[in-house]
Amino acid sequence: MTAPEENVTEPAGPPEDQPPAAGSLTNAITALVLLGVGVAAVVASWTLGVGTAREPDSGMWPLLIGVALIVLGAALLAKFRTPSDAERFTRSGWPVLGGLATMVVFVVVLEYVGFEIPATLLCFAWLRFLGRESLRVSIVGSVAVVAVFYAVFVGALSVPIPHLL
Repeated sequence: MTAPEENVTEPAGPPEDQPPAAGSLTNAITALVLLGVGVAAVVASWTLGVGTAREPDSGMWPLLIGVALIVLGAALLAKFRTPSDAERFTRSGWPVLGGLATMVVFVVVLEYVGFEIPATLLCFAWLRFLGRESLRVSIVGSVAVVAVFYAVFVGALSVPIPHLL
């Protein structure tokens, strides 16, 4: 009788197929950026008004998320020298930065232009350039997504959002 084979996990591939690992400097910078975003969220949440646990105001969720980011950033900073599975920034990271940049532009122009146009353009850009969808799918999809969000949040839930007119 032969012994049953054990479940052996094969390595993901040769080391040259793996993306380069981030160094301790990259880990420290990432932790500091996370801490900065968390602090900014906490400060901004106080300007919105936090309220109480029984009657939260509009700044309560940004406050909680900001505190969580600060805790996670501090934890990352405490162990930035230890090896991790963090990857070094490579060419494949540019689309992620592009998505983040378009989101920042969306947030900035939302107050001045309203929800409808920036949201449609953001959806279109993400579908067309990040998702590599066809022109037809990008146009129809972005208009449909914004229409559904508008119907749910403005129509059904009466959430006040900035409008163009």
